[in-house]
Amino acid sequence: YQRRVHGDMKKTMLEDHKYPAVTPAEVLKYTKPTPGFLCPVTANEFGISFGKFVIRNVSTNLILLNIEPEEGVIPDPIEDDEARTIRYSFPKDLLKISQIGTSVEFKVGPKEVKDFRMIERHYFKDKLIRSYDFIFGFCIPSSKNTWEVIYSLPELKDSEIEEMVKHPFETKSDSFYFVGPKLIMHHKAEYEYTNQSLHTLSLIHISEPTRRYAISYAVFCLKKKNI
Repeated sequence: YQRRVHGDMKKTMLEDHKYPAVTPAEVLKYTKPTPGFLCPVTANEFGISFGKFVIRNVSTNLILLNIEPEEGVIPDPIEDDEARTIRYSFPKDLLKISQIGTSVEFKVGPKEVKDFRMIERHYFKDKLIRSYDFIFGFCIPSSKNTWEVIYSLPELKDSEIEEMVKHPFETKSDSFYFVGPKLIMHHKAEYEYTNQSLHTLSLIHISEPTRRYAISYAVFCLKKKNI
């Protein structure tokens, strides 16, 4: 047991050396997606794990996405960078909504979390199109929390939306999670936008028992209505 712990500590030290420290001020200056991840999975020393995730249209309160991990499934920590990159497929009408709200449930481990902060940077063809900076604050040890966020989406021209449709997964984002000045999680997402209409779709509620690491969610869970 002692040898295994010593090996884990050595591995963590090597990983920390591989990833230079980065501050919130630095990531707020980024103008394109990072080429890789800026911290290892092991940087999440606070044991933060995400659960139920909901997206809604703020103006209509329509639920657009509702994903909930299966109860009792314990995610395994992994080192695979691919598992920290999520791909979304959305109808292009989503880009015309002025505000969307997200709600995510998350748990923290036995250590208190001070100044929990998320910075999210969105890009299209390596050009910054929007940036968000949210502060959750303090989380008590071993607690379950809900983080609700309102996103004001930039007004896009029809020509810009069509460009995004023509270039799937060239719309990308980096999500950086800090506790104080320390980066503890870094997630990436890529987006495609389709010609399907929100008006001809209805919500599917799903759970994700198969995902090995509870990071974020990859599917816009909609299907066509029976007309």
